[in-house]
Amino acid sequence: NDYRLPLLATNGVQYAKPYGHEVLDVFTCIREHTHLDAAGKLLTQNSERHLKSDAEMREIFRDLPEAIENTSRLAERLTFSLENIGYEFPSFPVPAGHDMDSFLRTITWFGAQQRYAAISSAVKQKLEEELTLITKLGFPGYFLIVWDIVNFCREHNIMVQGRGSAANSAVCYCLGITPVDPVSNNLVFERFLNESRKGWPDIDLDLPSGDRRESVIQEIYRRYGKHGAAMTANVISYRGRSAAREIGKALNFSSTILDRFSHLFANGDFPHTLELESQIEQAGLPKAHPRMPAFVRLYRAIYGLPRHLGQHSGGMIICQNKLSSFVPLENASMPGRVVAQWDKDDCEDLGIVKVDLLGLGMMSVMQDAFELCRKRGRPLDLAHIPQDDAATFEIMQKADTIGVFQIESRAQMATLPRMKPKCFYDVVIEVAIIRPGPIQGDMVHPYLARRAGRQPVAYFDPRLEPVLGRTLGVPLFQEQMLKIAMIMADFSGNEAEELRRALSFHRSEERMQKVSVKLRAAMERKGIAPDKIDKIIQSISSFALYGFPESHAISFAILAYGSAYLKVHRAPEFYVSLINNQPMGFYTPATIVKDARRHGIKVQPVCVQRSTWHCAVVSDDTIRLGFCVVNGLRQEHANELVRQRQDRQFDSLEDFKRRLPLSKDELRTLAELGALNCFAEHRRAAMWNVEETVHDDLLTPSRAVAAFVSNAESQKQAFGTSASTTAPLAPMTLSERVKADYETMNLTTGPHPMKLLRESLPNIWRAIDLPQARHGATVQIAGNVICRQRPGTAKGFVFISLEDETGVSNAIIDPNLFERFRLLITEEAFLLIEGEVQNSDCVVLIKTRDIKPLSHEQLLGSESHDFH
Repeated sequence: NDYRLPLLATNGVQYAKPYGHEVLDVFTCIREHTHLDAAGKLLTQNSERHLKSDAEMREIFRDLPEAIENTSRLAERLTFSLENIGYEFPSFPVPAGHDMDSFLRTITWFGAQQRYAAISSAVKQKLEEELTLITKLGFPGYFLIVWDIVNFCREHNIMVQGRGSAANSAVCYCLGITPVDPVSNNLVFERFLNESRKGWPDIDLDLPSGDRRESVIQEIYRRYGKHGAAMTANVISYRGRSAAREIGKALNFSSTILDRFSHLFANGDFPHTLELESQIEQAGLPKAHPRMPAFVRLYRAIYGLPRHLGQHSGGMIICQNKLSSFVPLENASMPGRVVAQWDKDDCEDLGIVKVDLLGLGMMSVMQDAFELCRKRGRPLDLAHIPQDDAATFEIMQKADTIGVFQIESRAQMATLPRMKPKCFYDVVIEVAIIRPGPIQGDMVHPYLARRAGRQPVAYFDPRLEPVLGRTLGVPLFQEQMLKIAMIMADFSGNEAEELRRALSFHRSEERMQKVSVKLRAAMERKGIAPDKIDKIIQSISSFALYGFPESHAISFAILAYGSAYLKVHRAPEFYVSLINNQPMGFYTPATIVKDARRHGIKVQPVCVQRSTWHCAVVSDDTIRLGFCVVNGLRQEHANELVRQRQDRQFDSLEDFKRRLPLSKDELRTLAELGALNCFAEHRRAAMWNVEETVHDDLLTPSRAVAAFVSNAESQKQAFGTSASTTAPLAPMTLSERVKADYETMNLTTGPHPMKLLRESLPNIWRAIDLPQARHGATVQIAGNVICRQRPGTAKGFVFISLEDETGVSNAIIDPNLFERFRLLITEEAFLLIEGEVQNSDCVVLIKTRDIKPLSHEQLLGSESHDFH
């Protein structure tokens, strides 16, 4: 009344339906770090704060009817919309005498002269068409800004490569943004840009992950200001594990039950096959438990709700003015970064331009390897790697591709010996073929059968031979899908792109049906046979769900081939860079070290007198592990160690301890893994000596040592010589050293754990011997589990990779067997598997019949890369 404001009626809504109060109580427990038994008055008192009907609200406020009317009038006046929020893309500063259109034309034609020995009429026509469309749509500034980012990378020695649909553009190729010539590769520009496109084009830039990529991101913040650029957000929602864990905490379940439940839970891109009630029961909660119904009810209510905001892997939005004037921004947890509170789809819907700066671990590996090659007098770069190297194709044909970009997975390794790549385009196909689209569309086996000559090459229609010729009549790429529609149904480029978007899994069933009907009708008008129409529509429909662009595959194949070449011809530089950039890829450092040794590379252990933070190349056949592989050793301490050593070598363990600020745990770890053996006879002697307290008086030995050493030995120690011979502990056995290595580094330079067990496993086949196994024979294999996979395209089948001292063997487990042994399969580090040999086309797979844990006397092994 004092302010003459009208009275409003509200229910203080916190949930939509009455049952939402239970979910709210769980979220209260999460926020307050408590559980329902202890939350007390923090919880809601009743279930009334839900959305109520008009009648219910009028009944509650029957004494204040004007409040209801005021609220209705206010609701009618609220017309806020997010359309035309005032976003403006930054203009690009151009030289005098140019506008953005003319400058883009100038640098594009200049780039064409650099890219092509002679500019053909096809190239001229393509560039002219693209430039005209870019100008018409008002996008020159976008291309110039991306070109400028690429130039910044090159000027600062940062590898950069554009990919995705941008590689379909000749303008992007001439600007140096992408490495793929779309003219010679017959790529479809409409896949990237067309007149009917709503929103901005999308150019993805791959950068080396880590500091180099971060320097590019920070440069964009510097150019456009803290409030002119931001990373886009990812909305992280509650999924199986996170929902169950938070609900379990709120219901006061024990941590052991929650841990076991998480391990039983499936993840990856496949449907979960264990019923929720059965899963929580296997985790240790009986069906009759009084809180079981509440757990199930809450789990289903919370699953899929937003959990928190994360950062997109590389999407940045930029703006001419203050981005903060129409997009909510917040400081990221990472220093120097600002994040928009909207995700990439929100930004796209509102016409806000996103530039993707994606970090690729393999680009970081390759750049590090190239720099090591240059320092060692063996210079090399990606542009000058020979494209027809026989030795590189040979390791692909043998599936010897651990550590190689994109073709190192189990599925890729199973395909490579059948594919037998002989040229670069074969690598392009290999990259694209192991994808959900080709697999679900049943295109992998027909392609491989045709390639091997077991099946004749055939086409849906003779008119499609120019489109499908390179892939033997089997559509493998999105661009082929578009061209099929353009040829068989006379679709324009815009209509073909509309088809791709409609068939995408993001779109509605209604829109999919509408465009499919349009495609079918167009082919019927052209008199195409009904059976051909059905095959074409089935092929396009299944493939479009996860279709892989050919341009994308070519960009990835360049890195796949380049990394394979490095593995063959620059092995020490390759392996060192690979370990230094972990974690990445499918394999742990332990597996990479074993693979290096199988390729003739000697791997020297960590040593405080010789190692640096990063692993280093010693010679053409030797590398040394760096402190980066040591668990619990801080990088700043390792860097100080190296700096002190450069000033003056350490002349004893006491000198080492005195000059460095290492914690007792760090010293113990270094001693246990053998890094202090330069000061002691063996690891346990070093472990004994690190426990001694360093005294300022160098002439007075500690009491602990005096109890075990003679006066003469004490005098030696006083003047800096080692007293390790006096340690009362026996040296570690070989198996103890291997175990200590895995505990302190998760890898070993010693023998593989399976080597130590081999004598006790006389009937177990080694991985290296399996190609000699007869097809259909029953064998046993065993090893350290390094990978568990259950792909969405495998209908519930599970694939397990076991590593032994000779290599990797693979087993397949059917869904029923997996459910029987689920806990054993997901929990045990070492397994013994018996099954039937499937040996075809130089690929061996064991069809599992029985699984047992492998007794290994507490030996540790490598961690597994699970269900990805």
